[in-house]
Amino acid sequence: MTAATTPDRRRFLTAGAAVLGAAASAQLWLPGVARAADTPLPDGVFTLGVGSGDPLPDGIVLWTRLAPDPLNGGGMPDAAFPVQWEIAEDERFRRTARRGTAQAVPELGHSVHVDVRGLRPDRPYWYRFRAGGQLSPTGRTRTAPHPHRKGGSLRVALASCQNWQHGYFTPYADMLAQDPDVVLFVGDYIYESSPSATAVRRHEGKGEPFTLVQYRNRYAQYRTDPDLVAIQANAPWVVTFDDHEVDNDWAAEVPQDPDKQPHDAFVSRLTAAFQAYYEHMPVRATAIPNGPHIQMYRRLEFGRLARLNVLDTRQFRSDQATGQAGAQDPAMTMLGAEQKAWLLDGLHDSRARWNLIASQIMMAETDLQLGEGKLWYYDAWDGYQRERNALLEEFSGIRNPVVLSGDRHLTMISDLKKDFADPDSDVVGAEFVGTSISSSGDQDQAAFHAQWDPLMADNPHWKVIDAHRGYHLFDIRHDSIDVRVRVVDTVLSPQATASTLARLRVESDEPGVQVV
Repeated sequence: MTAATTPDRRRFLTAGAAVLGAAASAQLWLPGVARAADTPLPDGVFTLGVGSGDPLPDGIVLWTRLAPDPLNGGGMPDAAFPVQWEIAEDERFRRTARRGTAQAVPELGHSVHVDVRGLRPDRPYWYRFRAGGQLSPTGRTRTAPHPHRKGGSLRVALASCQNWQHGYFTPYADMLAQDPDVVLFVGDYIYESSPSATAVRRHEGKGEPFTLVQYRNRYAQYRTDPDLVAIQANAPWVVTFDDHEVDNDWAAEVPQDPDKQPHDAFVSRLTAAFQAYYEHMPVRATAIPNGPHIQMYRRLEFGRLARLNVLDTRQFRSDQATGQAGAQDPAMTMLGAEQKAWLLDGLHDSRARWNLIASQIMMAETDLQLGEGKLWYYDAWDGYQRERNALLEEFSGIRNPVVLSGDRHLTMISDLKKDFADPDSDVVGAEFVGTSISSSGDQDQAAFHAQWDPLMADNPHWKVIDAHRGYHLFDIRHDSIDVRVRVVDTVLSPQATASTLARLRVESDEPGVQVV
């Protein structure tokens, strides 16, 4: 990857290695923490499966977590255990590429994150873990293309919003069959809501998670869904979070309900939520949380074909506006000054054909008011009008910007306009808001279209809107991106039938979306 050779990237990796080394040494030699030689390893430690993520041309992150009793804190002794790992060029492990030993320590929930380097670009690998004679399931992953490769193709699956209580994660079974090169997950991996007696599947616990153990249990429950386990073991993931990994509609250090969650209590909740997030995601050591802060925005390269900018639209944003005047306040920020500068620098100096932006929330306008006037969603980019509009103005000088979003529990595919207040404004990019994996369950399609179709006239930039559950599949090539909206007929049953709802295309150097 070109990013791997830049000064910023070298500083990023050096800092990550220092953090990991310091964390590992501190955890392994903390007083009172037993070593594995003194403590037997329980049976069944690989209940949560395996995963990989953040592919580089020469590297990948391998993940697992030892958890024999996953819904009760994990069930591991308060001891550090060695975990052997192996990655090979074939699924029978006859051609081992790299192997080593990592430490699963209680301070990180006995999670294991191995940042493997020295691999070959743009090829599949198979990996597995071993602990105390127990062998994990085998995972499959893939490295990114060589930094200077201009051609080729990339298949990306866009997913978000998987609420355990609203249904089974059936779209992942179809995603597995489509064999993506990478899965981009843009938020709401878990939901923090309390258990419901009427849910399709009931959340564990007795209420919302607030402590580290409670968040660990919630992540562990989600990681027992068989379709999620299968797709995470068969493709590398690139992840970021939205609000429900912590608290609905939180912004910076402001919870949804400040009157019920004092600042100190919410900071403690953030700290617990971010730690559990790191423990369950295939991310590098640079994402080890620093208390209530975690480094999530980052950049990945896929040769000269695509640059992927992964945003963090929660930690640095202003608290949501409550009206139009607030949404147009120039002081309102979604990204914060540092992240915004990072994003613009990465867009302007990109040598990639396609400049992808993973944004947790919708960037295109949603005008909810029929006829004259505007009514916006203030938790989305509409609530941060000045910053959004300035960013879209920059898009006119960027090659092939494509925004990949989630949050809405709807498919909403749009042209991005330089100025949404002007219907004749130039189209400067494309946005694909992926529907949810299960959140909102099986919606009444007729009721949805009765509510939303009349709004199309006020939102002429919308190309496709729909309320089925599913995901979006992108085949990215030099001259175009072909997109399929894949949906399932139900998430109320563990089995579902998948189909293609719509086909779309983005042509290179022709901003906007075409319905095929």
